[in-house]
Amino acid sequence: MFSFQLLNDPESFSIDQSRVSDILFRISKAVSDEQNGTINIAFLSDEEIQALNKEYRGIDNSTDVLSFHYYDDFSDVEDDEIIGEIILSESRVLSQSEEHEHTVINEAEILIIHGVLHILGYDHENDTDYEEMWQIERVIREKMNLTI
Repeated sequence: MFSFQLLNDPESFSIDQSRVSDILFRISKAVSDEQNGTINIAFLSDEEIQALNKEYRGIDNSTDVLSFHYYDDFSDVEDDEIIGEIILSESRVLSQSEEHEHTVINEAEILIIHGVLHILGYDHENDTDYEEMWQIERVIREKMNLTI
């Protein structure tokens, strides 16, 4: 199971680190891939995320979450090795929680689930990949009592 480090606290809300641990546990049960190592989680501004999105993906727009993984196979990784980063836009967490009519914490946790699945190699570039990723997200969200 992955572990995590919260690199900074969001200014507008608090993250329950035990819930993040629970997310990682539930993902480890839902996805059979080895999940050794540590994920860094950080909250940045829209401008900072836009700059990262432009530099690493060639997309000159902000987004809600970016995921970076440094390994394709996590089986030989030590638990304290950083295997990836999940970068969340604090302002997008706030606005999307209003848009989807659920709590800010729910939105942050939903985006963390999404980010971890990207680190594991899941994506949503086509309908088949989207459906596969969504099915895993849906199961985790249900187990975590998050809005579907």
